[in-house]
Amino acid sequence: MFDEFDRRIERRGSDSIKWQRYGADVLPLWVADMDFATPPPVLRALHERLEHGVLGYGATPEGLAEMLCERMQQRYQWTVTPDQLIFLPGLVCGLNLVCRAVGQAGDGVLVQTPVYPPFLSAPIHQGRELHSAPLAASLRGDYWRYEPDYSALEQAITARTRLFLLCHPHNPVGRIFTPKELERLAELCIRHDLVICSDEIHCDLVLEGRHRPTASLAPEIAQRCITLMAPSKTFNLAGLAVSFAIVQNPHLHRLVTAAAEGIVAHVNILGFAAMMAAYTQCADWLQTLLAYLRANRDYLLTYCARRLPAIRLTWPEATYLGWLDCRAAGIEGDIHRFFLERAGVAFNEGPSFGPGGEGFVRLNFGCPRATLNEALERMHRALTSG
Repeated sequence: MFDEFDRRIERRGSDSIKWQRYGADVLPLWVADMDFATPPPVLRALHERLEHGVLGYGATPEGLAEMLCERMQQRYQWTVTPDQLIFLPGLVCGLNLVCRAVGQAGDGVLVQTPVYPPFLSAPIHQGRELHSAPLAASLRGDYWRYEPDYSALEQAITARTRLFLLCHPHNPVGRIFTPKELERLAELCIRHDLVICSDEIHCDLVLEGRHRPTASLAPEIAQRCITLMAPSKTFNLAGLAVSFAIVQNPHLHRLVTAAAEGIVAHVNILGFAAMMAAYTQCADWLQTLLAYLRANRDYLLTYCARRLPAIRLTWPEATYLGWLDCRAAGIEGDIHRFFLERAGVAFNEGPSFGPGGEGFVRLNFGCPRATLNEALERMHRALTSG
């Protein structure tokens, strides 16, 4: 069942950002890029497109927008129409585009930390001011759980805050926010007249529970929402640069499209072909992937509980990312550097996720079990070798 995911594919020498950043003796478990082959139907669709022989300017494939709308209806009972879609060359591009589109230079953008680093940089790149509030962290048994801190959010909002960037499912803490949590966040945004940009790129990588798009909660919430989605994380095709936004408010839709004019590139024809195949032909592959990721998550949690008890984690409800609290592990200095130099394992540095990331690293368990086990064994040796 899991043979295709257990297979270790040699990625060094393939121009992989993940595998070429560090030396040949380092296991890279950092950037959110799985080490699994892209699904066969996607590869077939790409081969067929290449065999045509002409790679000129491409239009949105016939039926793609309708298929995405049908997908939203089937999965979430969320009615979306083709004219409400905007195709984009990547989610980070989308975050920057929304920051550019909403408000004016010097206006504020609200985020919850720790969070995916482009949430922290996009407002600055677009001449906005970053307004941050920490997520509330508490221990539930042996695991950290993060929840919105509504009081901290209220305190972070100023008269010039115009936009709230929401990461849902959350990277790096792995939460799927509940409808009640999302409704409270939306109420706060309605009260302060904030636009909500909901990054839902990990929405198909649900390990526990059910994802609910923020905009699907109520019509009045949808009218202030810009939802960003993509097949890139789920089907491991981030290098093809394809994503989409759902914007149901016509005024917001015009703002986003106007901000993109002359700056944001069109999605390339291979990205479109991959998106269509991923969403229409890979349902069985995805179910097998999710089973493998759940098993990897459970293996990671069990290993740390038994052999690395000083490291506490969250219990990821979604994504393939572990958030490791190393503050009690007795590591002096830079934790990322310690594991890189002493264990030969590369993680994402916790501080890059903003306040609340100090003492943490992010681990990508979207890899063959043998790779994950080897990394954990290296960590264990580094922490117990004196």
